[in-house]
Amino acid sequence: MHRVQTSDTRARESAPGDRDRDDDRDRDRDRDRLVAPDACPARRSAPAQAAGFAVSVALVAIVSLVGGSWTDTGTGSWYDSLDQPAWNPPGWVFGPVWGVLYLMMAVAAWLVWRDTDRPRARTAALVAYAVQLVLNLGWTGVFFGLERPGWAVVEIAALAVAIATTIFLFGRVHRDAAWLLVPYLAWVVFAGSINAGVVAMN
Repeated sequence: MHRVQTSDTRARESAPGDRDRDDDRDRDRDRDRLVAPDACPARRSAPAQAAGFAVSVALVAIVSLVGGSWTDTGTGSWYDSLDQPAWNPPGWVFGPVWGVLYLMMAVAAWLVWRDTDRPRARTAALVAYAVQLVLNLGWTGVFFGLERPGWAVVEIAALAVAIATTIFLFGRVHRDAAWLLVPYLAWVVFAGSINAGVVAMN
C-alpha cells in the first residue's frame, strides 16, 4: 500500500531546510547591522550641515581672535625679553600653523556633530572638544595675559590630555575626525616643550 503524503507531512519534512535558509537570512541581516562607525551614519539635512559647519568655524575663529588679542610678541614686549630655547621657530610660523590647525579642528568637530547615529558618543566627544577649546584659550591667557609661563606648563599639559581624550572620543564616532586632530596634538606637545624651555631658561 502506498503511503500518502499529506501537506502536513511534506511541511514537516521540508521544515529543517527552510529553517536553515531562514537562519542564513538572519545571519546576513545581523552582518549588515554590524557595520563600521563610518560606513553608513545618519546624516543631517544639507542646510543644517552648512549651518553646523559655519558655527564650528565661528567657534574656533572666536578662540583664535580672543587669544590673538592677548598675545604680544613684538619688539620690546614681555615675550621678546625672554630667553628662548633653540628649537623655538620664528614668530611668523605660528600664525599659519595655528590657522591650518584651527580649520582642521572645525572640520573634525563638524564631522562628529553631523552624525546623528550615535547620540551619546557624539555628545561625549563634543563635550571633550569644548573642554579642550577652553583650555586652549586658557593657555594663551595664562602665558601671555598673566605672564606666568610656569603655570602655563601645567595648563598646556592639561590641554594635551584633553586633546588626546577628544581624539579617542572622536574616533568612536568618526575616525577621520579623530585623525584630523592628531597634528593639533603634536603641535601642542611641541609648544609645551617650548613653554618648558622658556621656564628653564628664565
